[in-house]
Amino acid sequence: MAIIKPNALKTMTDKELDKKEDELRLELAKENGKISIGSVPENSGRIREIKKTIARILTRKNQKTAVTKEKPKK
Repeated sequence: MAIIKPNALKTMTDKELDKKEDELRLELAKENGKISIGSVPENSGRIREIKKTIARILTRKNQKTAVTKEKPKK
């Protein structure tokens, strides 16, 4: 399932986010492979959904690193 709710992303650890990102990238590669050989994907909206979910995961990971890299104000 490619849809991940924003609340679920907030509660996931870095390892879980990495694992989910890897799974989604593999799934995206499989879908793109099907298209490249000329077959029609079962669900054409699935590719877009996967890409959006990967973007959400990357955004969440960047937000977490930005919080840890903040410099204290003087």
